[in-house]
Amino acid sequence: MHSPAQPKYHPFPPVNLPDRQWPNRTQTKAPIWCSVDLRDGNQALAQPMSVDEKLEYFDLLVKIGFKQIEVGFPSASQIEFDFCRRLIEENRIPDDVSIQILCQCREELITRSLEALRGTKHVVFHLYNSTSPAQRKYVFNADRAAIVKIATDAIALLKKHGAALIAAGTSLQLEYSPESFTSTELDFALEICEAVTDVWQPTVENKIILNLPATVEYATPNIHADQIEWMCRHLTRRDRTIVSLHTHNDRGTGVAATELAMLAGADRVEGTLFGNGERTGNLDIVTVALNLYTHGIEPGLDFSNINEIREVYERCTRLEVPPRQPYAGELVFTAFSGSHQDAIKKSWSVQKPGQPWDVLYIPVDPADIGRSYKAIIRINSQSGKGGVAYILEHEYGFDLPKAMHKEIGKLINDLADTSGRELTSAEIHATFQREYLDRATPVAIKQFKTAETDSAVHCAATVIIDGQAHAVTAEGNGPIDAFVRSLAGTGLPKFEVQSYSEHSLGKGAEDKAVSYIQIKTDRGLTLYGAGTDTNIELASIKAIVSALNRVLAKGA
Repeated sequence: MHSPAQPKYHPFPPVNLPDRQWPNRTQTKAPIWCSVDLRDGNQALAQPMSVDEKLEYFDLLVKIGFKQIEVGFPSASQIEFDFCRRLIEENRIPDDVSIQILCQCREELITRSLEALRGTKHVVFHLYNSTSPAQRKYVFNADRAAIVKIATDAIALLKKHGAALIAAGTSLQLEYSPESFTSTELDFALEICEAVTDVWQPTVENKIILNLPATVEYATPNIHADQIEWMCRHLTRRDRTIVSLHTHNDRGTGVAATELAMLAGADRVEGTLFGNGERTGNLDIVTVALNLYTHGIEPGLDFSNINEIREVYERCTRLEVPPRQPYAGELVFTAFSGSHQDAIKKSWSVQKPGQPWDVLYIPVDPADIGRSYKAIIRINSQSGKGGVAYILEHEYGFDLPKAMHKEIGKLINDLADTSGRELTSAEIHATFQREYLDRATPVAIKQFKTAETDSAVHCAATVIIDGQAHAVTAEGNGPIDAFVRSLAGTGLPKFEVQSYSEHSLGKGAEDKAVSYIQIKTDRGLTLYGAGTDTNIELASIKAIVSALNRVLAKGA
């Protein structure tokens, strides 16, 4: 890095807007959305989409609910032209969807683009030219007046050549972009937008779209919002204008810049799914739309099956959605931290249908966007007892007593620490099974039966200890008490039952029950055991044997 940073770099100049209104506003509705995946996104791919992939992607965008879709730059290449024609000739465009095309301000490109649009019902014709001081100096070697003339001449040409298309029944809407708007002097951006509007003469019924792109993100989001509010307040035909945003993400704040600019008065947002675009990308429409959704604002786009959308996106673009990408990333609904896992488990357990969503650390119900609950909590060496208990309950049905969480949590944490990696839910379940349910040595129960007398319960059992069978009997105030008393003469450690709980592992009559029993030995060691059986009484006896085997394994 260059040191010091100055004079090589300098702060972006602020906007003189002391009475700015956007900080006090609240977003109450979704903007008009326009997907630019098939043009702006596609040009950023190392391997652009094939025609078939673009068709599949177009269908996906329609399914999501986009009503404006930029389909390409038909004057730039034959492939782009043919794709546009195929959409129209194969009647693939729904009646309520406008296709948008991009075009530079040159006559031959405008006429070629109009040829590509013959027969379409609704089109947004997007013209642009660069306006910033650096573009004027280094690219065009032109002054302000010459740059304005490029734009106004192009609008006049579109108005002239587009008349036949309109006469044939096409609804044509103009979009104009002073490209590099955010690095253009505001007074000049206003001047050129006003000049374009003068030529086009929009109406309230057919408004002009003035797209104000952050072609390169230079400023902080608050300055971007100031720029948009300044323009909205100075446009003389605001009632006949749709102010549109097109933010890139060079500073990593494209979403924030868009959200603040909507508060500043913007009506429309252009972007791509998951932010695909040149350099660090375009605006991620998925994030902005679902941010609105989590605030109770209907976004007008359907992301209820985000996994399918991600699958089509990744296959067609050959890009991968990062694991921590908001909403769609593999790990965004996953907690590894033990304290987070415990908080999620506790808050989720009291969440009731119909109540406002209030689960800690998870701002949206994963089910609303087609995500699975199973991946919410995953386990590594940073995880805690709450996460392990959550997995055993929600994936395998074992609702462990609270005091047992610490035991199983430490076992799993030690395993994860040793392996140095994340553990799968299957590995967690297998460890629980092995540690508690499958222990058959040195103690095993071979036979067990009870009979009630007038004042007690009598038990008779055959217990295998170190391979030797022991017939034991005793009476107690219940099956568990009787069995514990029956072991007194076997040489096993003396213990008492501290706690007992049980529940069904299913809903049918033939489903197994599970019992959890905590014992405390005369040496002060306290451990849990667990047992399962279709007979709840036998499940509890197996839980005692499980706890004893765990005690003996520790040499106590």
